[in-house]
Amino acid sequence: MSGVWFFKNNGVIRLVENPAADSSGGSGGGSRRKVLVHLPSGQVVSSYSSLEQILNELGWERYYGGDPDLFQFHKQSSIDLISLPRDFSKFNSVYMYDIVIKNPNIFHVRDM
Repeated sequence: MSGVWFFKNNGVIRLVENPAADSSGGSGGGSRRKVLVHLPSGQVVSSYSSLEQILNELGWERYYGGDPDLFQFHKQSSIDLISLPRDFSKFNSVYMYDIVIKNPNIFHVRDM
């Protein structure tokens, strides 16, 4: 059994196996959609074209030598490589956090 045990003052105990789903009203299954926010402008990144423009301004360049199923960006001053799925609908929080880590204080991941 895994989850969170809740204890009440009257001695009643209950186990909630997925507390995130319970607190969201049960409608979303506990998973919230994440968005990547460009902090200086406050704008949500809604397409690869807008993301590419921001990354270019930060010194990132498109890298064409890798997997053709990925959009990739590299910085000449770094060994870092950002790899993103070509289909923006598959752009999820894993890729967002990769961008945040490689660009501190520029991006933030938030719940929608």
